[in-house]
Amino acid sequence: MRTVEKTLYKYEELSDRAKQKARECYLEGGLDYSWWEDSYEDFARVAEILGITLSQRSVPLMSGKCRYEPEIYFSGFYHQGSGSSFFGTYGYAKGAVAKIKKYAPQDEELHRIAQGLQDVQRRHFYRLTADITSVRDHYIRVEVVDSENPYRDIGDAEDDVRELMNDFNDWMFKRLQDEYEYLTSDEAVEESIIANEYEFDEEGNPA
Repeated sequence: MRTVEKTLYKYEELSDRAKQKARECYLEGGLDYSWWEDSYEDFARVAEILGITLSQRSVPLMSGKCRYEPEIYFSGFYHQGSGSSFFGTYGYAKGAVAKIKKYAPQDEELHRIAQGLQDVQRRHFYRLTADITSVRDHYIRVEVVDSENPYRDIGDAEDDVRELMNDFNDWMFKRLQDEYEYLTSDEAVEESIIANEYEFDEEGNPA
């Protein structure tokens, strides 16, 4: 048996090279949690304003219980096949354009989507409804009908609604990518390391 003394350092005390190593070590497991939960809550609120009801899925917890979250799937962010998809239903939401501008006043893409849905609904007497499912990987299927006459030919409306649902899907994916890029930025990683008072050896390896 022998006792080995080891000098430990706070992040701020490390050299620049050791700080880089410390950040790399942190990122190996630093996002090993559901970091997208807050984004999902925002997506659900935006979807509700637009008239989209996101399906819910159960997520098992360590306690044996479960929680529920919107049925959104994504894979990212910098490889072939990156993208997102979602399950839900859509129907006309009165006042969506004004409400989305109040909720997200700077987000012109959401304003455009809301206006697009308003326009296509107006042409069809506000009776269009849609089922949204995922077909493969991160592509969505959108089936649109007239809620009062499902057999009525709605012309190009299905294509219009499908395009807008895909735009909303792309908007969600971009928000997730932005959040991921922030959480993995040097600034955010340093802030988390310092806040948690992690310690390292001289080379930046976790204690």
